[in-house]
Amino acid sequence: MICGERVMPAVGVRRLDATRPRAAPGRPRVARVFPAVSKLPEPRAVGVRAAAPPLAVAACALSFTLCLLAQVALDIPLGDLDVYRAEGWAARTGAEIYDLAVTAHELPATYPPFAALLFVPLTLLSVDAIRIAVCLLNLGLVIALARLSLRLVGRHAVECRPIAWERGTPLIVAALAVWCEPIWATIRYGQINLLLVVLLLWDLTRRPDHRWAGIATGVAVGIKLTPGLFAVLLTVAGALLAAGRLRRGERADNPHLRRATRAWAAFAGTVALAALVLPRDSWRYWTDIVLAGDRVGPAEASANQSLRGVLARALGTGDLPDWWLPVAVLVCCVGVAVAVAALLADERLPHAPAWAATSCAVTALLVSPVSWSHHWVWVIPVLVLLFTEADRRRGRAWWTGAWGAALLSCSYASWLLPHDETRPELNLPAVQQLVAAAYPLAGAALLATTGALALRAWRPGRRADRCRS
Repeated sequence: MICGERVMPAVGVRRLDATRPRAAPGRPRVARVFPAVSKLPEPRAVGVRAAAPPLAVAACALSFTLCLLAQVALDIPLGDLDVYRAEGWAARTGAEIYDLAVTAHELPATYPPFAALLFVPLTLLSVDAIRIAVCLLNLGLVIALARLSLRLVGRHAVECRPIAWERGTPLIVAALAVWCEPIWATIRYGQINLLLVVLLLWDLTRRPDHRWAGIATGVAVGIKLTPGLFAVLLTVAGALLAAGRLRRGERADNPHLRRATRAWAAFAGTVALAALVLPRDSWRYWTDIVLAGDRVGPAEASANQSLRGVLARALGTGDLPDWWLPVAVLVCCVGVAVAVAALLADERLPHAPAWAATSCAVTALLVSPVSWSHHWVWVIPVLVLLFTEADRRRGRAWWTGAWGAALLSCSYASWLLPHDETRPELNLPAVQQLVAAAYPLAGAALLATTGALALRAWRPGRRADRCRS
């Protein structure tokens, strides 16, 4: 091996430069080294390794089939899909989008008007055809989510060797992921969560110098405002990095700042397009609906796994006092600070982009007025990260945390709590309060862990961690 290249003597990798004068007697002759012109063929996989991808395909197909059969047996409602289709129909026909009351639960439209434009194709097919198509699309997005989650933790420091994920690993992860409660519920309701997280992860795992990096983040913000915290993360990280470079007399331009600029520009483009096509609905949304937190459902609902939901159940009221908003702002600032510290730690913190992305996502879920349990589809990147770290560190505490998070995501805990129109969540005993706050407590633990790792990485004299081979 020479300079990381495989050397093949038969093709003249090493030769003397005849144009240079001969070395003086007694001095060693210097040879010029040329990179290999070809690579040795990879050994052919045999046995279990060769059968791994087909077995993974079979396992994923079986798991997906069982998931769909179980959903059908439990009368899959796809209620949110009905809302999306109604929004698309209103945008297509010129009706008032934000006056809709869809299904027996009278669900309103809550997303920006740009989302309604994207929902127009849902009106072009029959209801049954759209339901089948969306179920299949969500299953495909589960595979994409698994693959991108693995890619996110595979982005090691420049001095570390990338993890050689087997081709069948994403399918195995996807086969298991459909049984996690957030994924199951997203498929059950026909939600858009999987599309949003795939857009964000696809953007975050692209090359930093890619000219389109950041665009998908801006589009995700245009569909739903919660991903906007990722644009904030990139902006703050880019600004801090730029300030440090300016102090050293260098150019302020950096990949984070470029990504943030493209993300905000793409978001502005979605707003402008919606304002051009749907001016009335755009004006109403940005001047009224965007601040109406009561449209998305009761804060005290047991399925609301946000800070606001925890406080509402703890205080026994859906009308929270005014001090809850400063608390949410404080949590948001702390979460963004943790994510920025992890992102800028770079090679000093293994899997820094993954820690930053998951921390930012958890922060957005905590501070959102309502984060239904199916919004926590970020559990898949979190689990991939935790199991990867547990395997790298070989610590009992890490394995306990990873398996605990996995069991929690498959526990369907919030579904076991009393919930009906009489709002029994306002009078839950202490044990049920803890069960109802399971996801927020786990999210807080993730932020604490990320913060501790980031602080350790930023200690003076800290060197870049080497990945275990």
